[in-house]
Formats: sequence, structure tokens, C-alpha cells
Amino acid sequence: MRIVLQRVNEASVDVVDPATGEADPTFEKQSIGAGYVLLVGVCDDDGREDVDWLARKIANLRVFEDADGRMNDSIAQHGGSILSISQFTLYGSVRHGNRPSFVAAGEPEHARRVWNAFNDALRAQGLEVKEGRFGAHMRVRLLNDGPVTLTIDTRE
Repeated sequence: MRIVLQRVNEASVDVVDPATGEADPTFEKQSIGAGYVLLVGVCDDDGREDVDWLARKIANLRVFEDADGRMNDSIAQHGGSILSISQFTLYGSVRHGNRPSFVAAGEPEHARRVWNAFNDALRAQGLEVKEGRFGAHMRVRLLNDGPVTLTIDTRE
């Protein structure tokens, strides 16, 4: 699994209705205050071990400032939330040519199951998790804090 984690002051996601180009009325806009936006990519080799390791890592990551202004607090200590967005393009390759190849991205049904399991594992860590819609055209808005942006890959 590949994650781009951004510490944010606030973030939201809505889904675009392909027929109108406007916000999809069947999806309720999801918003968080301070916390993380997680862009989540899944490959076919990802499974329960990756999900559990990432959920623990993200829950315990100390990138929020403590009372002394040092990055020393976890998201739970800070009282933050997570906005999780599935993003197969994290497995895009531009090594050859100018059009990205996405052959390394997980098959959609597998990726959906792993992404859902990951979100549930984060919740099991006691975190509030809001989600985009898997496979949809989404508009993600965020106010990056710091900026703090990390990439996490279970294969590295």
C-alpha cells in the first residue's frame, strides 16, 4: 500500500456527478477539521498485514505539535480526524512515454476491499474516519498545516 499523508487544518471531499459536472447529490460532502488527509493506493499484493501495520503506524505517528511546539503528539492526542481518499494513481508509472501506466494498481474489487479494511482498522485504533467514494471522480479540498506531507509505502 502507498499512502500520501498530509497534516491539515481542515479538509473536505465531494463527488462529481458525471452527467452534470456538479456535486453528486447522492454523496454527502465529507469534512474534517484538524487531522490527516490520506491518499491511499492499493496494489494486488496488499493484504491484512499491510492494513494492520499502516493503521498502527498512522495512529501512532507523532507529527502534531506538543505544548513545547515540537512534533511529538499523535493524531489521537491532538483530537484529530482522518479523511481517507482511495487513489489508484499513486501506482502510476511515467517511466516510459508521457501517458501514465497504472498496471501496478490493484484490481478494483481487491483495492476496494483493502481500502475499506484499512478504514475500519483506523477506526479500530479509536480514530474518526471519513471517506470519499471509491472509484469516483472526487474534488478534495484541504488546508495543509505546516506543510507536513509524508509518503508511506509498505514495500519500503
